[in-house]
Amino acid sequence: MTPVKIRKLGHLILRVSDVEASTRFYTEILGFTESDRNEHGYVFLRCAADHHVLGLAPAEEIIPLPDKSRRQRGFDHCAFEVASIEELIEIRDFLRARDIPIVFEGRKGPGCNPGLEFLDPDGYDVEIYTGMDQIGWDGRTRPKEQWRRVRSLEEAAANPVHP
Repeated sequence: MTPVKIRKLGHLILRVSDVEASTRFYTEILGFTESDRNEHGYVFLRCAADHHVLGLAPAEEIIPLPDKSRRQRGFDHCAFEVASIEELIEIRDFLRARDIPIVFEGRKGPGCNPGLEFLDPDGYDVEIYTGMDQIGWDGRTRPKEQWRRVRSLEEAAANPVHP
């Protein structure tokens, strides 16, 4: 039996040919609000309290993955929320026991959510995460110096970010 208990589809990241044009479209036409940008040119957009529900990534950025790199426009990854970092650790161990390679684990930056990423049978990147930053009534996001990137779930658990 799987230990994965998905609470919701958390976010979707798209690779786009023109980040600025896409940002204008999703903000001016669909009403999303920009939360943050990172040093790789990603724009993180929200429509409610979650730090981001949609991310826009430049298609030309090269990110090596097993058997491919992300250079073209289209789907980058989807992310599903679970309840806790303890669940993430259990899920990671479950995936490893089934020889499903982990592409990333830890905490990346904007949103400050610990997570793990792996590939489905068709090579799509799937993220499972917990603890996404929430944006309050004032619309302010966490300052970049508080993102606290880490490369393991244990390190994320030992070094949590605080509101």
